[in-house]
Amino acid sequence: MHIALIGATGFVGTALLNELLQRGHRVTALARTPSKIAPREGLSVVQADVTDPAQVAQAVRGTDAVASAYNPGWTHPDLHDEFLRGSRAITAGTKAAGLQRLLVVGGAGSLYVAPGVQLVDTPQFPAEWKNGALAAREALNLLRQESTLQWTFLSPAILLEPGERTGQYRLGTESPLMNGEQPGKISVADLAVAIVDELEAPRHLQQRFTVAY
Repeated sequence: MHIALIGATGFVGTALLNELLQRGHRVTALARTPSKIAPREGLSVVQADVTDPAQVAQAVRGTDAVASAYNPGWTHPDLHDEFLRGSRAITAGTKAAGLQRLLVVGGAGSLYVAPGVQLVDTPQFPAEWKNGALAAREALNLLRQESTLQWTFLSPAILLEPGERTGQYRLGTESPLMNGEQPGKISVADLAVAIVDELEAPRHLQQRFTVAY
């Protein structure tokens, strides 16, 4: 496949780029600063501001799917609004380019830990992650209103860590996967495996899913 990748220099995006190329897919990476991404076989890099729908549309046109690991950065002074601005632009640009398939990597904060209670709303949720998690939840709610796009939203395990690629993971839907009383975890390399598996053989069209060991 030919995948347009947003967020290729981030924690998730770097692992996702590696997984896509290792599995023989062509990748067009969108970047504000293309020089930050080293040349590799099968990879092309285009300069684009992903908060601008027109630039997104131009960059992704002609690809088979868009995979977004967009995050303006946890230390961004306007993280919540910038996250939503980018999320809306990515969705609008994907549609304007005539594409149907959009896979978005969000956070675990919008997973339900009890009936009607999402993780981000619990007292123990870390304050430093809250603005980003609230924005990712809103981005998911916006996607749920999309009836034409074949979208998928992936919430990682509560604990997303560096680590080795095993190729193994469990699937869940709206609640975090647990290991007994402990929250589930996954390496970023295996999160990337799950993303590419979903792109190659979609099982969660117009749905959110989650993964963990």
